[in-house]
Amino acid sequence: MAKILMPLGDATEVLDTMYAFFRFQEEDWEVVVAGPEARLYHMVLHEIPPRADPPWDITQESPGYHIEATIAFRDVKPEEYAALFVSGGRAPEYLRYDQDLLAITRHFFETGKPVAALCHGIEILTAADCVRNRRVTTVAKCAADAWQGGAEYLDQPLVEDENLVTARTWHDNAPLLKAFVKNIHAWLESA
Repeated sequence: MAKILMPLGDATEVLDTMYAFFRFQEEDWEVVVAGPEARLYHMVLHEIPPRADPPWDITQESPGYHIEATIAFRDVKPEEYAALFVSGGRAPEYLRYDQDLLAITRHFFETGKPVAALCHGIEILTAADCVRNRRVTTVAKCAADAWQGGAEYLDQPLVEDENLVTARTWHDNAPLLKAFVKNIHAWLESA
């Protein structure tokens, strides 16, 4: 059974995470949730409130569900995993400083294994120096993270660049997961 690694932390976005979490299970793949520690994490909902008065310029954050990380980043053996899925929310803002997670992330790029990231997930890929000379998309407010990491930012629902697929927000989950699942199947067939 293929194992898919899903790193996250407190304030991971619910729809970024859970759509993929269950989609991978539909393929009979094992989803392994990792965090700074093996423990329960708080997820959040991010949305620009419709018809708010006064209007919001950025997303409003609300409490969401919880998810259990069964392994700490320091204990992950990345060679045991077929793919890496990096969700968004605010979690990547602090996870990008975790050196164990950055080493894990680099492993997937060095080996050419499938990687997917959406929304703020780009912050982890940039911190690991894995998007240089790549084409990516992300939520518009993280475009500077892509540029600072040496990537070409494209404002479109999905960008595919070799082993990497990126999307803007949870609104783009369907095309992101369709492309990513296809990449994982191709990787598994070639391995």
